[in-house]
Order: sequence, then C-alpha cells, then structure tokens
Amino acid sequence: MSDYSSPGAATPASRAAVLPAAVHLIAIGAFALGMASYVTAGLMPLIAGAFAVSMAMAAQLVTAFTLAYGLGSPLAVALLPGRAQRAGLLWALAVFVLANGASALAPDFGALLALRALAGIASGVYLALGIAAAAAVAAPEQRGKAIGMIMGGMASGTVLGVPLSLLLAERLGWAAALWLVAALGALALAGLLCRLPALPAAPATALRRRLALLADGQVLVILLVSLLAAIASLGMYTFVAPLLAWSTGGAALPVTPFLWAWGLGGIAGSMLVGYWADKVAAPTLTQTILLLLALALCALPLAAAWSAWLMLAPIVLWGAAGWALQVPQNQQLLAVRAAQGDGNLAIALNESALYLGSAIGAASGGLLLLLDWPMWLLAAGAAVVAAAALLLQLCHARSG
Repeated sequence: MSDYSSPGAATPASRAAVLPAAVHLIAIGAFALGMASYVTAGLMPLIAGAFAVSMAMAAQLVTAFTLAYGLGSPLAVALLPGRAQRAGLLWALAVFVLANGASALAPDFGALLALRALAGIASGVYLALGIAAAAAVAAPEQRGKAIGMIMGGMASGTVLGVPLSLLLAERLGWAAALWLVAALGALALAGLLCRLPALPAAPATALRRRLALLADGQVLVILLVSLLAAIASLGMYTFVAPLLAWSTGGAALPVTPFLWAWGLGGIAGSMLVGYWADKVAAPTLTQTILLLLALALCALPLAAAWSAWLMLAPIVLWGAAGWALQVPQNQQLLAVRAAQGDGNLAIALNESALYLGSAIGAASGGLLLLLDWPMWLLAAGAAVVAAAALLLQLCHARSG
C-alpha cells in the first residue's frame, strides 16, 4: 500500500488538486487544432502563389476545413463504436497529424483541398472526444477545470500559435506552418499513447438511436443557446476592422492590437472559467457569462463613440465571455446525456452549432452593411442576439 504521508509523496488531496497528465496532453492537441483551424486563412497568399490559383480559389481551403469540421465530424462521432472511445481519440489525432503533414507535401491544389477537409473532420472528432475524455479522467470536482483547459488550449493555439506559424511560413515557406501543426499534434499523440487511460465505454446503440438525441429538448435548447451566442460573438468578430474604421472616422489605426485583446481575453476566460465551473451550477454560470457577453457587445459602440482605444476593455470582456461560455455548455451536454453515453456526439453537434452561428453572423452582418446600416447598430444587434440567448437560457432554467 502506498504511504501518502511519506516525505515527497503526494497526498490524495494534492493529487486531486492537479489535473491528470492526459488532460494537459489533450490540451496540447487542442492547441495544434486551434492553429490548424485558422492558420490557412493567413497562408492563402503564399498558397495561391505556390499553386498558381486565385485568392478566391485559395479561400476554398478554409471552406473545406470548416464545412468538414462542422458537418462531417458529428457523423464520424456518431459512427464511432461505444467501446472505442480511447482508440477513436487517438486515431482522430493520428489522422489530424497525417493530414497536416500530407498537406505540406500536397502535389497539387486539388489534393491540398481534400487533405484540408480530412484535417477538418479529424479536428472536430478529436475536440469532441477530447473534451469528453478530459471530463472522464478528471476528478468529479475538477471536470469544469479540465474542460476549461482544453478550450484554453484551443484558444491559445488560435491567438498565440497562428502568429507564430505565420512568422515561420514567411521565413521557410507556407508548408512550414503545417509541419509545425503536425509536429505539435504528434507530440500530443505520443504522450497520449503512454498516458491516456482506458475510457468508459458508451452503450452500444444503433446510429438511428444515437441521432435521437436531436429530439431531446434539453439538448436542443443548449445547442440553440450556443448558436445564438456564436451568431453574436463570432459573427461580430468578423467586423472588428469596420467598427474600428467607424470609430476613427476612417483614419488609419492598426487592427492587430484589438484582435490580440479579443484573443487574450479568450485565453483568460477559457482558463479562469474552469475554477467557477466546478463551484457554480452550469446553467447559472451560462446565464452569467451570457449577461457579460451582452453587456460587452453593447458597450462596444458606446466606447467607440468616445475613442477607438476605449474599445479594448469591452473587447477583452467579449473575448473572455465568448470563449468561456463553451465550458458550462459542454458540461451541461455531458450531464444531460450521461445516462445515454453519447455526450461526445452532443459536444460534436455543439461545435457544429458554433461554426454555423459564426457563418450566420458573418453573413447577416455583411447583408446589413450592404443595406447601409450604421456600424453601431450592427454591434447593438449582436448584443440583442446575445440577450436573446440569455432569455432563452433563463426560460429553460425556470421551466426545468
């Protein structure tokens, strides 16, 4: 028997205070995923030149990745046997690594397009299974912290990893960025092969019964809240530069500090929310975060009317709330579907809702700008959508 009172030995309390190594390794994979999700947009000029295609054609690489991620990954998770949760996670990460490495070696643009779609499916499967695995291996009182660690890894990959990989691409060519993504994914894979324990097997059910979760009213409300929040938060992110131009009256002002503020807020929110997620009921935490998101979006045009630099404060809060929201949302999905054992599929659908919401928000905002709506009204509209998500969450909590 282990003697936890011996010098240097960890006590049960101290062990519970530290997340398992597997959670940190899954987060490293999520960091690579965050890079892969957004780096292609920055590589488009280099890729267009390398393959002699137009920028419009190069942009389809982003479309292929996001569509495969949002539409293909839930189906792949649904088809995964319940007893293969650990193997599914490892295989998804292995395919992600191979797809990014192969992308760097793609002989033509068509092959690159197909490989980005494959990377997108693998990314969605990995994140859904990774969040469920992190919650499974963590102590019950640390599940929120574990999910926050994974979301923080993805946020960090987006905010810190993408600029690093683009800098590498400028010096060594566009393929170097994808090699970096593949290398980080391979590092996580090697660690998980050694440190990821067996995961609880989900009940063996037919595909039709798994998809029946779409008839679960609780799941639908959670997904709709995520969709509305993504329309407001991720949709508005598309228009940071136009909002900045409106604030300055067209005067030149670098947009990078504002994007960094949003991203760093996202990292902080993802990491810090884990502490509260283990102490506050997930529905209550979701309500609080949605309120902060609505207030931040509402404050954007007010701050912009005074000074563009004053927008930094609400932008940080906006980024923090937008990224933090998915921790209690995923917690709720795992809790609601615990008995059925298909929480990972619910999480995959939640990720699809985020991508769909981002697309709807960007398209709606673009349409409003074409109709010559004032920029401040666009930000206010995003705040209204966030408030609608809050109202839906409140009504659902009362009815429950």
